[in-house]
Amino acid sequence: MKTQLNQFWDWLRSSFWFVPSVSTLIAIGVARATLSFDYSEKNVWNFMEEWIYTGGPEGAQVLLSTIAGSLITVAGVAFSVTIVALSLTSTQFGPRLLRNFMRDLGNQVVLGVFIATFLYCILILRTIRVGEENGFVPHLSVTFAVVLAILNLALLIFFIHHVSASIQATSVITAVARDLDQVIDQLFPEELGASASEQKMEERRTVVPANFKSESAPIFSETTGYLQAIENDTLLTLASERNFLIRLECRPGDFIAQGDVLGRVWSKDRPDPEVSREINNTFILGKDRTFTQDLFFGIDQLVETAVRALSPSTNDPFTAMTCIDYIGATLCRLAGRAIPSPFRFDRDHHLRVIAEPVTFVQILDRAFTPIHHYGKSAPIVTLRLLQRLGAVGARVVREEDRTAVVRLADRIKRESRRFLESPDQEAVEKQHRLVLAGLNEADHRWGSARAEG
Repeated sequence: MKTQLNQFWDWLRSSFWFVPSVSTLIAIGVARATLSFDYSEKNVWNFMEEWIYTGGPEGAQVLLSTIAGSLITVAGVAFSVTIVALSLTSTQFGPRLLRNFMRDLGNQVVLGVFIATFLYCILILRTIRVGEENGFVPHLSVTFAVVLAILNLALLIFFIHHVSASIQATSVITAVARDLDQVIDQLFPEELGASASEQKMEERRTVVPANFKSESAPIFSETTGYLQAIENDTLLTLASERNFLIRLECRPGDFIAQGDVLGRVWSKDRPDPEVSREINNTFILGKDRTFTQDLFFGIDQLVETAVRALSPSTNDPFTAMTCIDYIGATLCRLAGRAIPSPFRFDRDHHLRVIAEPVTFVQILDRAFTPIHHYGKSAPIVTLRLLQRLGAVGARVVREEDRTAVVRLADRIKRESRRFLESPDQEAVEKQHRLVLAGLNEADHRWGSARAEG
């Protein structure tokens, strides 16, 4: 349930209607509050007479009409600017980054305040009565409308600056990298070297049933879409209550067609349609990929930005180098995290779920291999790849991670001989030696630490 709520909240954050809708409700509440004060004894405001609007009803109508008309025009212009920025982002960085731009809280708040102020002025305007006997002017409400107009002017200046800054390549890339860090903290919470828990000690003795492959039954997907998240706690509870073992055949980020196998269930009794439906309910599918449990989503966004920058039509290697820097920082962060076990147990220490985790090697290959493929003829891109590989290699601990770094560095060096000129090849070979030296130093350092431990 918690994962579904997170998905729903992420969907709300990615919409342009949620914050403006909340803002309109707030505007209605504020209008009622200020009018209630205006309907009360007017002498209450005598001590603030120099700050409160004291004009007649005609002046109040003109003032509110001017504010409302101006703000609805500015709101229209702001929406137009936003659409242009979205179009530019889609063209330059790729359509998958539109979701990140739409989630920007600053843009949503500015648009919401513009609309809320317009609605507030309309609500106050309708209460003004012109006439000598029954005339009524909500002095405090009109004054508050002036305050809102000044606030909107400041927000307009902020909006222009914010949009100009947010469509810059560095801003887009750092936003994705920030989301990646949050996903890493969620999916890989433990640092290497942390003390083993009781469950980890039991995992070493875990043996998957020998007849699992022959006697397990497939669970087919009832819908089509991208697997956005899995309700892991709900699935574990369900497996414990129904007394079965399930091995997941997919992970968040995969595209699932109706009828595809979500997992295989092993139990004494063949799972009935109700169990299959309950298992399907723990898999959250949607039309888009999200950051909730999909680490590859952020990696793919940065890779797509880099590859687009390296295309002949764009020819912007410096944007690609920025992507490489932030991908390298993500890999450095991930190198120090423990890879979760594929085995998950219930409270009685019975194996219930098998889910293969994402590994460092998979992320490294998915991140740097495409960029190297499209940028191998650019010397500065090749050198930056090796520089970041050196920084990553200095932090790897696991032997398979070290092997993957060496394999990729050797591949970059080998292919540079085909695509780069002689002076550039020498620079690549020098950087390659630095990568290997950093790996050896890291291996020696961690080996000494393990010996001392």
